[in-house]
This record gives sequence, structure tokens and C-alpha cells, in this order.
Amino acid sequence: MEKIKSKPKDGSWLHAIKSHGWLYLMIVPGVVYMLVFNYFPMGGLVMAFQDFSPYNGDSAIGAFIHSPFVGLSVFQKFFTGPDFLRLLKNTLSISITSLIFYFPAPIILALLLNEIKNMAFKRVTQTMVYIPHFISMVIVASLTSQLFSTTDGIVYHYLTQIFGKNAPDIMSNPKLFVPMLVGQSMWKETGYGTIIFLAALSGVDLQLYEAAEVDGANRWHKMWHITLPAIRSTIIIMLILKVGSILNTGYEQIFLMQNSMNRSVSDVFDTYIYTKGVVQGNYSLATAAGMFKSVVSMIMVLGANRLAKAFGESGFY
Repeated sequence: MEKIKSKPKDGSWLHAIKSHGWLYLMIVPGVVYMLVFNYFPMGGLVMAFQDFSPYNGDSAIGAFIHSPFVGLSVFQKFFTGPDFLRLLKNTLSISITSLIFYFPAPIILALLLNEIKNMAFKRVTQTMVYIPHFISMVIVASLTSQLFSTTDGIVYHYLTQIFGKNAPDIMSNPKLFVPMLVGQSMWKETGYGTIIFLAALSGVDLQLYEAAEVDGANRWHKMWHITLPAIRSTIIIMLILKVGSILNTGYEQIFLMQNSMNRSVSDVFDTYIYTKGVVQGNYSLATAAGMFKSVVSMIMVLGANRLAKAFGESGFY
């Protein structure tokens, strides 16, 4: 007896693909990109468990096959080496300072922009604060060097008029390296970071503000009791993402601002991976350091998400 092919049910994934085939086709380039640049390279993590050398085989795959397996000895060398504690201290110093000062900056700016009633002035202001995001970090580093140069820097010139010979050398003083990085990030990214918070603010019901005015609430009361609670979930999600990247300090910015005078505080995991992997060719040690960063980031994201759910927030899942 000939079998009758059953049609896919309305709730099945096959029915969804047939009904919205073109939409699923549009995500194919994104999926291919993720596979090629995010998932396939994860196979290289095997180098963290090998005494890897690209000269062990006749090809890239041959190098993986013929490199001897050494277990966790590379991680032991990394954790017990003289650089680990210094790298961890420098990385956490930059990340925690950025979390305290840089993370709230887009939220505060978004709240201030939301209070502007003149729409023309608001659009001009938004455009002006967005522009630094599109400036290359190389340009930002060059501007910083020119402004704070001890020879012809205009900012350093004014500092000498205020402090005299005790004017701080911001480019070379290790104590000022972290504030300089955070200041650069705030100047460059604060305006662009307001976009997601302004989008969340656009969904706030205006009737809530009208009801608050009837009850005698001023602008501060409306901001504290209506605006902030409305974007609280967005703030929590962004905070989880920020906590998850606590060991990612940004290689490009630090590499550009690093010099022999501030190297004691500017060496972080990102620069260490570049030095060991690209410069010195120690791929196993660089891979172990990168894998450590990834595992810690995953644990931090999961922990922050669980903590958010414990306080009644939705979190990621």
C-alpha cells in the first residue's frame, strides 16, 4: 500500500523554512561567516595541549598531527610563570576602572539627551557625540600623543603653566596610563554607546510622565522612578556583556599607547598573546593564554546572568 506523505505541521521547523524560505536564505552569509571565522578556528585550541611547531609537518594539518601532545604542561607553565600575576593585575586594573567610570557614561548621557526638548538641538548634539566613534584608534592615539607631548603638546604646555616643573608626563607616567586609556574610551565611545539606551527610552509610555506630572513629580523624580526602571533590563544585559569581557581590554588601543616607560602597567593578556604568538612564535603558550581568557569570560557571563536572575531580572536566558 502506497504511503501517503504527511505535510509538515504548522509548528514544525520544516514548515517554518518552507513558509519563510527567503528569510532563512538571507541568514546563510551570516552563518557561513560565523562558521569560518568563529567556530572553525576553535580547532586550533589543540595547540594549547601540544608542543606545537609549524615546522613539524609538511603542511598546516601535518604540523598539528606531528606536534607532540604535552597535556596541561603549557597551562602549568603559563600559570606559574613570572608574568601571569602581573598580567592579571594590569588587566583587572584597566577593566575594573573602565567598568566603574566608562560603563555608566553612555547611560548618563542618554538620560541627559532624553531630557532635551528642542529636537533640532538634540539631533545636532547626538550627531556631534557620535562622530568620535568613527575615528580610527590610530588617529586617537596620534592626537593623544600630540596633545600631551612634552616637547610641543598644547595640553602639556598649559599643565606646565599650572604645575610648573612638576607637570605630569601623561604619556610616560605609569600611574596615569589607566586613566588615559579610560579617558580615550569615554571620549570615543560614550556618544555611540547611547544609541541602545535611547532606543530603549523611545519605548517608554508617555502617559506615565503625564500621570507623574499630575502627582507633582519634577524632572528628577520622573527620571528616577520612570525612565531608569524602564531601561533597567537593558542596563543589566549590557552589564552582563561588560562583565563577560572583563579580561578583554582592547589590544589595539593598549598597543598604540604602550611604551618602554609604562610597560610595567600596560602589559595585559592581549599584548602578551601577541608577543608570545606573533613575535616570538610560541603558539602553544599564546593559545593557552587565549583559552584561559575565553573560559574566564564564559564563567563570568554565566555567573552574571545567574546573579541577574536571582535579583528578578530576565538576563539572557
